[in-house]
Amino acid sequence: MARRHSTDPVQPDYNLTEMPSRPVRRRPEARRTRRGRAPARSLLKVWVVFQTGTKLGDGRVRLLELIDELGSIQHAVAQMRMSYRAAWGYIGELERAAGFKFLSRKPGGRGGAQLTEKGRAFLTRYRRFRGPLDRLAQRSFTQAFSSF
Repeated sequence: MARRHSTDPVQPDYNLTEMPSRPVRRRPEARRTRRGRAPARSLLKVWVVFQTGTKLGDGRVRLLELIDELGSIQHAVAQMRMSYRAAWGYIGELERAAGFKFLSRKPGGRGGAQLTEKGRAFLTRYRRFRGPLDRLAQRSFTQAFSSF
């Protein structure tokens, strides 16, 4: 048996040509650029920050809306590619910080979940608050970058 020296290249025990190929997922804005639209866009991040430091932003709002729409935490987290445990922990943290329940749940995985009236009202107010900010950011961005 020949001795291997530290300078000898290490041969992998797999063949890269045999590995299954996976389609490359591109962000929607990357596709738009190739279609002749603007190469940049505005992005405004807004959170509601509770006294505990817990944040509620677009991603978490979308999670809650999906849970309500699909009637299931498990289906919503699967669609968002998020772990059930992370979602469950965040929902509990959010409800403790807000001082009310966002979701009504039926235990046992049979009944699902839906937004409470107070949870739905809170998300409606968030969207009402967020809408004008998005329009203002887009208008400012267009004015600032229209000559580029």
